[in-house]
Amino acid sequence: MSIVSYLETLPLNEITKYAGGAPKGSVPFTGYPRQHPSEKNKFILIYDPLGENTKILEFKLEDVLFMENIHSAVTESGEGVPLAKLWIRKGAHGVILEPFEVDDPLHFANKTKELRERFVQVHHR
Repeated sequence: MSIVSYLETLPLNEITKYAGGAPKGSVPFTGYPRQHPSEKNKFILIYDPLGENTKILEFKLEDVLFMENIHSAVTESGEGVPLAKLWIRKGAHGVILEPFEVDDPLHFANKTKELRERFVQVHHR
């Protein structure tokens, strides 16, 4: 599944929001949550969507202990990006979806500064 497919999935709506303080035994993550496109018990979080360290994280819905809507960020083109802070249960397992270049050996974006710069240049053209 491509990154575009992840970004075009329906908004995350399975998490019940509630008032009160963040629960103990959790770690906060801030980003743009979306329903997982193929697994209804999971969601993806575009972590730091407008920053320099954007990551796509995947979690199970059952591991979210608390969710808080926060301000919306605005892209350079004026599009609003609704952000949320989610507290994930400590000890839960998440997945980081990371781009890489198919080569021998493989070049991972976070391991090779030159490759990361090439990804940025290609996407800003």
